[in-house]
Amino acid sequence: MNPPLSMILFTTVAGAAQGLLLALVGLDWVAVARGTELPPALSLAGAALVLAMSAVGLAAATFHLGHPLRAWRAVAMWRTSWLSREVIVLPLFMAVVFAWAAAHALHAPTAALGAVAALLAIVLYICTGMIYGAVAAIREWATPLTPLNYLVLGIASGLLLAAALAAWAWPAQAPGLARLALAATVLGAATRGYSLWRNLTLAPKTTLQSAIGVRHPRIEQMSQGMMAGTFNTREFMHARDEGTVRRVRWAAALLGFVLPALALAAGAATWPAVALAVLFLLQYAGLLAERWCFFVEARHPQNLYHRRFG
Repeated sequence: MNPPLSMILFTTVAGAAQGLLLALVGLDWVAVARGTELPPALSLAGAALVLAMSAVGLAAATFHLGHPLRAWRAVAMWRTSWLSREVIVLPLFMAVVFAWAAAHALHAPTAALGAVAALLAIVLYICTGMIYGAVAAIREWATPLTPLNYLVLGIASGLLLAAALAAWAWPAQAPGLARLALAATVLGAATRGYSLWRNLTLAPKTTLQSAIGVRHPRIEQMSQGMMAGTFNTREFMHARDEGTVRRVRWAAALLGFVLPALALAAGAATWPAVALAVLFLLQYAGLLAERWCFFVEARHPQNLYHRRFG
């Protein structure tokens, strides 16, 4: 597949925002259990960051639409479309996060609003992942690993960002958040690594032989079969060489998983907020590369007919 940069940005930045919200709600429950409140700097600044990141992701997603002004029509297919469900859940999520922050500002009870916001964050992960996981024609996506990876990687990056915020506003909680971020990052490396192995070893169900009904062991496709590119070749083919894909894959592994895991295991929990924020940005760059690879790994069956350029 041709990686859509708008969707790469949306799924990663919104996923981190949802993970941050889950961390903030968890901290809120810890504070309530201790008979206190979240520090205002943490609750309000954290909620503002969640809303800002969600808004950035939402704006990026509109660039993927052919007619952005008609985006409101996406909600019409909510009964059958995961995209429609995502379009409905995301604004609800943002509205509840705003209400949760307002309750903190007014020193009102927040536990129920936090629970609703956390539930919507998890539902949003599922909706976003299933947009791709429900595409049966692309076997690399059609697996429960797709929504699982969206969930785990979003939580990992959100926890690391929460650790950076806590190091600034509630230092006593930063080590615990850093340990959770380490665990989520290791889990994400395991689930994403397994999905990569699965995708690279999938035996194609359709070959040139079965597609055209010729059993000869060697069939050579001499041309693309048309004079110029089409929607199919632009949308379903990335046209990057294998060396580029390998380099981006290594960047994703090193920045998204290895570097943050080593840093957190080596004591990054005691780092100042700025250093943890830089570590989050490095991990986020790796997750951008990971999401690029997610799209590139998808092999649509129609590419059998268009894979040869010339």
